[in-house]
Amino acid sequence: MFPRFLPLVLTMSLPLFAADSPALPDPLLMQDGTRVTTREQWQQRRAPELRALFQHTMYGVPPAVPKVTGKLRREDAAAFGGKATLREVLVDVGTAEPVHLLIVIPNQRAKAAPVFLGMNFSGNYGLVSDPLVQMPTGYIISKYAGGPDNRAGESARGQQAETWAIEQTIDRGYAFASFFSGDVVSDQAELAQEQLRRLRPPELHADAADAPGAIAAWAWAFSRMVDHLVTVPELDAKRIAVVGHSRNGKTALLAAAMDERIALAIPSQAGCGGTAPSRMSAEMAEIQANGRPKAESVAVINKSFPHWFAGNFKPFGAEPEKLPFDQHALIALCAPRPVLVSAAVGDVWSNPPGQFAMLVAADPVYRLVAGDGVGATTMPETGKLLDSRLGYFIRPGEHSMTRADWKVWLDFADQWLR
Repeated sequence: MFPRFLPLVLTMSLPLFAADSPALPDPLLMQDGTRVTTREQWQQRRAPELRALFQHTMYGVPPAVPKVTGKLRREDAAAFGGKATLREVLVDVGTAEPVHLLIVIPNQRAKAAPVFLGMNFSGNYGLVSDPLVQMPTGYIISKYAGGPDNRAGESARGQQAETWAIEQTIDRGYAFASFFSGDVVSDQAELAQEQLRRLRPPELHADAADAPGAIAAWAWAFSRMVDHLVTVPELDAKRIAVVGHSRNGKTALLAAAMDERIALAIPSQAGCGGTAPSRMSAEMAEIQANGRPKAESVAVINKSFPHWFAGNFKPFGAEPEKLPFDQHALIALCAPRPVLVSAAVGDVWSNPPGQFAMLVAADPVYRLVAGDGVGATTMPETGKLLDSRLGYFIRPGEHSMTRADWKVWLDFADQWLR
């Protein structure tokens, strides 16, 4: 899965810039002006067209889909005090080295368990205190490294156990799986460029402006992990949820939009390039004392993280209103599957009101495809979960992922996956 729409894009002969559209483009209006009025039209015509637009214009065309195989490295049937079985699996996705996938399955379950799949910043060893979980050998951003020269070290083992709250997840009857982004593409720009060149689809030339950025490659890797998870008999292949925080939230949403095997998506504080609009409100676009806008913009994100997006996305930093879509259309591509956008009051950089506005703008598609959507026109109170199919949650605090977040996310999953 994670389909590639390059042939469609080429036949569409899309211009790099669409006509000026300060207002949000209508997700139910085809490029040729045809209005989508049925679920079948959406699924058969408009959704493929939008996926092609996102790949060509913003994220890049993903790598080819290889034959995926998994090799068990280690199993502990008495993890978390005997409550779960922990596995480390080497997943061959056709890259130079396999991706290390951590899977934790509750031992007490009546049937196959639903599973949360997330991508981590540090390597799986940072998520659990288990001294036998393998460390990654490549580059890790300094905040999570634990060793010198941006490499793994013992001081970071289990450092994020509270952040990921795996035991809380298995206590609620869900399995958990995670992999390290650096096993696929580094989050260091120079290293990423070489790795992305190796992942570039063979039909694209070396400097193609729609070659995949890191977010496209990471989302592609989400789907490759799904390829393995659906073969695990203890897991329910129809109840796979993806979750991610910050840049990983951008990635989780893109993966869900492109891969319909994903049953539920929870992008946390994903901001610009994820759940927040490229077309910013005047308030959020206001330049602060530090010379930056109040919320992250297309121009800022492309300058700060040039490896995340396709080359075609770069010129839109100056004129985001010329994009032929906005992020509500990416959310709409998940229909009819539930999406929970998770935010924090203090994380203004991620544009919480803009994120809610994207849910409202995706609502017409959800109502056409699923019969319901947001179920609200104003943001819910802080700390209160809006548990509609297009859900929203905003809590006090800053840009972070917490045990309290996971509790709410599990509540949302109970609503839609049980």
